[in-house]
Amino acid sequence: MPTINELFDLSGRVAIVTGGSRGLGEEMAEGLAEAGASLMLCARRDEWLTPTVTRLRGRGFHVEGALGDVANPADVQRIVDQTIATFGKVDILVNNAGVTWAAEPEAMPLEKWQKVVDINLTGAFLFSQAAGRDMLKRRWGRIINVASISGLHASVNGPHYAPYAATKAGLMGLTRELAASWGRQGIRVNAIAPGFFHSRLADGAIDITEPAIKASNPIPRVGEAGELKGVAVFLAADASNYITGQTIVVDGGRTIA
Repeated sequence: MPTINELFDLSGRVAIVTGGSRGLGEEMAEGLAEAGASLMLCARRDEWLTPTVTRLRGRGFHVEGALGDVANPADVQRIVDQTIATFGKVDILVNNAGVTWAAEPEAMPLEKWQKVVDINLTGAFLFSQAAGRDMLKRRWGRIINVASISGLHASVNGPHYAPYAATKAGLMGLTRELAASWGRQGIRVNAIAPGFFHSRLADGAIDITEPAIKASNPIPRVGEAGELKGVAVFLAADASNYITGQTIVVDGGRTIA
């Protein structure tokens, strides 16, 4: 029987983390590196990516960076190919890259809807497809899709972000389907659905929702730094070897209250 340290050890594993240069993606990437994984961080802007790569390298981690658009199939394949050329394989994929646009549904610009869908949902599929081809060759892989409680839970009082909520619900469906398709070929696929955590993406919504969180959550606060990295490591590691197709909700109990 493996020891608990062995169950959470990612030494020798290689992980791609999209949207990994800041916020929740950076936190999860850091957790994977702390558990022993080598990292390929992906971002759209060098001014976000390079400082994060430098910081993590300063801690002694094996980290590379790649610029690209997750909604562009050529960029996605280039990053997967670059990862294989650098590290020899892809073991773990964290589909974290995401954007949002808040507006009432009747006023939602179609181009904003399409952008959110392309990045949040199509981008996750493209990366899963490209990385999955390498995982299938070796019959081993772990894919983690970063969804959101917005895919499970809405509020009459807002904020209202129909494309974001639709894509996050879609990610949970994609998670189940990929898990069913690839489970017998050694690939596990799960999702994390965070509640509200401080980030550039979420802070505007937190301004609206924090009073309700404090009033009704079983854990009456916004999520804190470090409270997602353990979940990401768990899903990437052997500790979760009998779990696939699931969504782990990390929301302080908001969706049960």
